[in-house]
Amino acid sequence: MKRHQFLGALLAGAAVHLLPGAALAQSSYPARPIRIVTPFPAGQGPDVLLRNLAEKLGPALGQPVLIENKPGASGFVAFQAARLAPADGYTLVHMDSFHIGTQPHLFNKLPYSATQDFEPVTPLVRNYFFVVVPTASKWQTMGDLIASAKAKPDGVTYGSWGVASPAHLGGLMLESATGTRMTHVPYKESSQLYTGVANGELDWAIGSAPSAGAMLQAGKVRFLAAAAPTRIAGYDKVPTAAETGAPAPWAVGGWNGLLAPKGTPKDIVAKLNEAIAKVMQTPDMRSKLTLFTYEPYTMSPAEMGKLMEQEVAAWGPLIQKSGIKLD
Repeated sequence: MKRHQFLGALLAGAAVHLLPGAALAQSSYPARPIRIVTPFPAGQGPDVLLRNLAEKLGPALGQPVLIENKPGASGFVAFQAARLAPADGYTLVHMDSFHIGTQPHLFNKLPYSATQDFEPVTPLVRNYFFVVVPTASKWQTMGDLIASAKAKPDGVTYGSWGVASPAHLGGLMLESATGTRMTHVPYKESSQLYTGVANGELDWAIGSAPSAGAMLQAGKVRFLAAAAPTRIAGYDKVPTAAETGAPAPWAVGGWNGLLAPKGTPKDIVAKLNEAIAKVMQTPDMRSKLTLFTYEPYTMSPAEMGKLMEQEVAAWGPLIQKSGIKLD
């Protein structure tokens, strides 16, 4: 080898060794399959969403994206598995806004901090719920529901799939906004909950199109209103709660997204963020999201970090006023 060729090769090799680790990691990332841990059971809406994303994200990144379901313990199992994983971009955790916003207020001791132990990657989707009533309910508007609650303190019942679930907190929000008192009845499973509504055991419940859809299609329940700021795509004939007599700010919705272990290189987080945002906006993905009344909801990691802090601040007063604790 000629002297100038040898020196050129030597300098090139030295330059590679001087590159920051993050730059090297990003340039070769991903070099093996990526794992997403989710606290949601297989087959539920958030899990189906995640698997649809993985199916398209894998080819976009050039490596398979694997979903690992770790339900139970209010999401603790999934969050701990991700928190203890290497911060190299090969393990992510799937979460929803209620994990982020409510748990710091519901538990005196959390084994992790979502805002301090993880790096925001991106939200994925946002969705809103419906007010579900028996088909034979005398109520035709939210104004009717609220009037009944005012006339009979503690006499109107609403159900949920668990204490401090979105359905329970949505009911508490309505009570607070209207100055009413209603009786909360928790069920173990959402299927039992909507059977309870259909049978008239409950006066109403918060529900989504996927969770209450079977009862809706069977004609056993109906959607009194959308607990949303605007009408929900695919259910345009269902008015918003505000349109039919509920206080305008009242809405019950949430979002879910992805986090990475703290210390994951920023270049890797940025690469994931960009790839996921592109996938979420594809026509095929948007079409699949509509089936679950989801809408794409992506943003930068920095914006997601601010959103997470807002969720924590927003849920504090309601939960503290209710006195709910889960430990």
